[in-house]
Amino acid sequence: MSQKASDRKTRRTVFVALGANLLIVLAKAVGGLFTGSPALLSEAAHSVADSFNEIFLLAALRRSRKPADRQHPFGYGKERFFWSLLAAVGIFVMGGCFSFFQGYDALRSGSQESHSGYLVGLAVLGIALLAEGTSLIRALYQARKDPDTDGIRDPALRTVVAEDGTAVIGVTIAIAGMALHMVTGEVIWEASASFAIGVLLVAVAYWLGKSNRDQLVGEAADPELRREIQTVLEAQPEIDNVETLLTMKLGMDSTLVAARIDLVPGLESEDVELISGRMKNSVMEAMSGEGQVFLDITEAPPGRRTEANPGPALTVDG
Repeated sequence: MSQKASDRKTRRTVFVALGANLLIVLAKAVGGLFTGSPALLSEAAHSVADSFNEIFLLAALRRSRKPADRQHPFGYGKERFFWSLLAAVGIFVMGGCFSFFQGYDALRSGSQESHSGYLVGLAVLGIALLAEGTSLIRALYQARKDPDTDGIRDPALRTVVAEDGTAVIGVTIAIAGMALHMVTGEVIWEASASFAIGVLLVAVAYWLGKSNRDQLVGEAADPELRREIQTVLEAQPEIDNVETLLTMKLGMDSTLVAARIDLVPGLESEDVELISGRMKNSVMEAMSGEGQVFLDITEAPPGRRTEANPGPALTVDG
C-alpha cells in the first residue's frame, strides 16, 4: 500500500479525534463554568488544545505530500515534523500551562460547588472518557494492527495516540479529583488534579517536541535500513570499500543517502558509469520508497586497495 493510502487512513483517524474533541470541548467548558471545577476547566483547556492540534496535523498530512520544486528540491516531507512540533507546543501552552493556572487559582481562591454541580461535572467527564476512549482505540488499532500504516513512526499518528492517551488519563484524574472534593469538601483534591494534568501534558508535549525536533534537525534513517543499504553496497563485486555512508530522513517515505565508495582498480570509465547506475538502482530498491542517492566513487590504487589514496572521483546522484 502506498504512503498516500496510509495518509488517507491517518487523516480519517485525525478527523475522528477532532470530532470527539469538538463535541466534548463544549460539554467540558459549560460543565466547568457551571460547577466552577478547576479540574474540569483544565480538561476543557486540554480538549481545546487537542482540537487545534488536530488542525495542525491535517495541515501536516496535506503539505508534506507536495511534490519537490526548484526551491525545495528534496520535497516537503519535513512539513510533517514541523506541524507536529507545533501540535506539541500547543499541548504545552494551551493545555499544560492553563492546567497549572487553574490549580493555583483553586488553591488561592477556593472553590465552592453544590452537589448538583458535582454530579453534572462527573457526568460530563464520563461522556468525555467514552468519547476519548473511542478515539484512542481507533488510533491504537491503526498504529499497531493495520499493516498499511507506518505505525508510531508517523508523527501525525503518534501525536493523535499521545493526545488521546493523555486525554483518557487526564479525564480519569479529573474524575478522581472531583469525587474526592465532593466526599471531603477539600478543594486541594481538585487543585492537585489540575496540577497532575498539567504535569502530564507538559511531559507528553516534551516527548513529542523532542521527537519532532530530532527529525527536523536531520535524523538518520532507521538502523535496519542503514544496515540493509550497507549490505547492498558491500555485496557489489566491484566495490573495494564503503568508506562513508550517511543517511537522513526527508519525510515518511523519503530518505537521503550519501556514500563514498572505493572501487577495485583497473576499471574502465565506461564500466564505472554502468556500475554506478546499477549501485544507485540497488540502493533505491533497498529503500522501497522515494529518495535521493549520492555516490562519491573513487578507484583504490593498485596494491593498496583499502588505503585512503583515491584517484579522481565520480559523483552520481539521483
